[in-house]
Amino acid sequence: MSPADFLKSPLPAPIDVPETHRTGPKRFGNRELSWLGFNWRVLDEARNPRVPLLERLRFVSISATNLDEFYTVRVAGLRELARKGVTTPAADGLTPHEQLRLIDKDARKLMQAQQTVWNQLKREIEAEGIQILSPSKLTKADKGHLAEYFLQGVFPMLSPLAIDPAHPFPFIANTGFCLALQLERKKDGRPLRAILPIPAQTNRFVPLPDRNGNKRFLPLEDLLVMHIDQLFPGYAPTGSCTFRVLRDSDLEVEEEAEDLVREFEVALKRRRRGEVVRLKMSAGAPEDLRRVIVSELDITEAEVVEVRGLIGVGDLSELVVDDRPDLLWPAFAPRVPERVQDHDGDMFAAIKQKDMLLHHPYETFDMVVRFLQQAARDPDVVAIKQTLYRTSKNSPIVEALCEAAEDGKSVTALVELKARFDEAANIRQSRRLERSGAHVTYGFINYKTHAKISTVVRREGDQLVTYTHYGTGNYHPITAKIYTDLSFFTCDPALGRDATKVFNYVGGYAEPDGLENLSISPHSMKSTLIDCIRREAEFARNGRPAEIWGKVNSLIEPDMIDAFYEASQAGVKINLVIRGICGLRPGIKGLSDNIRVKSVVGRYLEHSRIACFGNGHGLPSKKARVFFSSADWMGRNLNRRVETLIDVKNPTVKAQIVSQIMAANLADTEQSWVMNADNSYTRHPVNGNGFNCHRFFMENPSLSGRGSAGAADVPKLAHSKD
Repeated sequence: MSPADFLKSPLPAPIDVPETHRTGPKRFGNRELSWLGFNWRVLDEARNPRVPLLERLRFVSISATNLDEFYTVRVAGLRELARKGVTTPAADGLTPHEQLRLIDKDARKLMQAQQTVWNQLKREIEAEGIQILSPSKLTKADKGHLAEYFLQGVFPMLSPLAIDPAHPFPFIANTGFCLALQLERKKDGRPLRAILPIPAQTNRFVPLPDRNGNKRFLPLEDLLVMHIDQLFPGYAPTGSCTFRVLRDSDLEVEEEAEDLVREFEVALKRRRRGEVVRLKMSAGAPEDLRRVIVSELDITEAEVVEVRGLIGVGDLSELVVDDRPDLLWPAFAPRVPERVQDHDGDMFAAIKQKDMLLHHPYETFDMVVRFLQQAARDPDVVAIKQTLYRTSKNSPIVEALCEAAEDGKSVTALVELKARFDEAANIRQSRRLERSGAHVTYGFINYKTHAKISTVVRREGDQLVTYTHYGTGNYHPITAKIYTDLSFFTCDPALGRDATKVFNYVGGYAEPDGLENLSISPHSMKSTLIDCIRREAEFARNGRPAEIWGKVNSLIEPDMIDAFYEASQAGVKINLVIRGICGLRPGIKGLSDNIRVKSVVGRYLEHSRIACFGNGHGLPSKKARVFFSSADWMGRNLNRRVETLIDVKNPTVKAQIVSQIMAANLADTEQSWVMNADNSYTRHPVNGNGFNCHRFFMENPSLSGRGSAGAADVPKLAHSKD
């Protein structure tokens, strides 16, 4: 299906609902259940026969790690509200207690489905020569190899802990995985209970030497049971089980903290000791052992999940081995933009020629790294400013900033300490930057700084020229290989001034005045978007073409949803690509008749945020208003974070966003799910002529990155109406 065909295809017949569902809380879907729905779609990719086998295994792992994080943050927060007796409902009308009950029911089904999918995949990977062995399948040679591996590679890290009056139950950190044992002393039958924490620093699946061309693994917990006599000499095991603990991982920071870094360091230590929100335990555990664990962790039976299968499904990612390329996605090498090659790799010359929008991972993120590395080494560069929300452990971005500072350039790094689960890493990066001589600021206590901006000020003749990078994703070279994001490079003076004002705002608290091409949260972004939606509604009421295309990860902000409903009722045609959470209910008669929502889940994680408004000319159109952003359409992004929304003026970049990126996402059938009015999803039917947007992007360069060859031969999936 082409984008034109998709957009011309009739909308499904709207369903009728009671009036209260159009005007009351039922017009919204529940955030938490919608997130679980997304994770069901992730898991379904593990069942998808069009996905290579080991990539299917990776999807199971992703689904499990996603669910763990969901429990440690979202469920932990709801649980705390319910315990305090809070009955204030969410936007959809459900109280914390009601949400927890529905979450538990759906999450248990999801965990069981993960086991079912894993069991099927296990049979399939074994047929391909990747075997997960049980101790009974080991040969004498295997046991000898494992004995040596245990003594040299595992034993030094283990700390077996008895449980008796002299040895109280040990603290098990968040995500801690343990083997619990019932033992009996051989000489007199005296019982002993013990806990063996399993180190996260060792492989969960122990590799064995290949045999007959087969790759072979043994689960670590089986290796430990095999060598209990070396951990508890003189004792014999009479029963065992494995269990895994998830704890509340949300951070609380004092509002008036004098030393923000130190306060976060203390808060991180508290996180490790957060209350247990879920205990997963292998089914069939000895009753006495089970009772002790549940009691000592101070949880209720409702918070225990018995697992008939593998505990720690997220660890299956270890089995995605690189030396079986036949079972992985075909290799793809990201492109270097032709324009950069035309200028012999000189980023400043390429940007000065004209604005350039790169689409990662199809165009390499190395261009962002090169931009900063060249800035660090260029004697004409006098200043660099950079936001850092998430980045890699040995970040080349941070390396370049340190090099620039050590070379005497003025370097300002805005490090967000509240980037969830990256707080400790960001503290380390900030310390390193400070040692190099960079100015490090941490932004606001109440707002996270989620904007993705980098500016380089360069002396050219008797002028200072500002080169600016705006992104939709983090400055993280690793995730940039699997997240689809936009990187916009420009030396437009207005966009440079806007970026500088944002840095001054976050560093000095002065609300920016007179932004020229930028709207920011928490001040003007939400109103800008809603004004554009309402303007389309006015065009529709006046009989002019009215159309909206949007692409974000999440849409739950009630005011945004209501604005879309009002526009739909006015006759605006609305097509939304919402990867994850969606609180809008499409296809309801009299409310959202003209709204279509789809989710794309495939090889790459859709992460870019885009908004396109026909501006009285429909879509696609050269006269459309086109934006890209660092923000999702959620309350936190629009009201409680510093985010950017860039109004695109360059016509080539506009065409790239509308006629390539958005058109391909709308046309996709092979990786798409269509949302129903009840917030459920139906996989788009795939036939022999299915269209895969990720494959399209891999095969076709971005319009604005073309060099001397020009852009005429680059396919555009949609053609402007005027």
